[in-house]
Amino acid sequence: MGPLNPEPRPVVGRQPVSPGEHGFTLIEILVVLAILGIAAGLAAVTLDRDDRGIAEREAKRLAGALEHAAAAAQWRSETLGVSADGGGYRFWRRGSDNRWSPVADDDVLASRSLPPGVGVTPLVYAGAAVPPDAILPFRPSGRNEPYTLALTVTGWQALVSADPLNRVRVAGAAPAAH
Repeated sequence: MGPLNPEPRPVVGRQPVSPGEHGFTLIEILVVLAILGIAAGLAAVTLDRDDRGIAEREAKRLAGALEHAAAAAQWRSETLGVSADGGGYRFWRRGSDNRWSPVADDDVLASRSLPPGVGVTPLVYAGAAVPPDAILPFRPSGRNEPYTLALTVTGWQALVSADPLNRVRVAGAAPAAH
């Protein structure tokens, strides 16, 4: 028979805790998580001002709106157009009196002001330079002249181009020519 008072066996995986050692409190863990969250938020804000990314994102948004405008001109059998004024762009509808009026009944074709520091300029239409106040038309037939618009953000430029069949493509942001 064994002893009446055997020695306690050590528990595997547990270390004895001395008085005053209790680990982290819930408050301490929450404070660390809050600090990490604030740091991650600041990093996201810093990364969000990536000028190249802004140029590409705005160029893709413009390209989508241009494709929609060309398709809408065909669907509705009307002439639509787009103009760029540096800080934004606007879509137009040509009326029976041959005058242009802003498109107001289509959310995709709503007037768009670009973020601060972003500019858009029409460069070429039908192989020729475009005056700043020009409206580039989208015909009901779907056969349109090729065009190119430039979207610029501090040192970066993205080109948005379309061919006669309204296939719009975005040339990714590249350093802007001086």
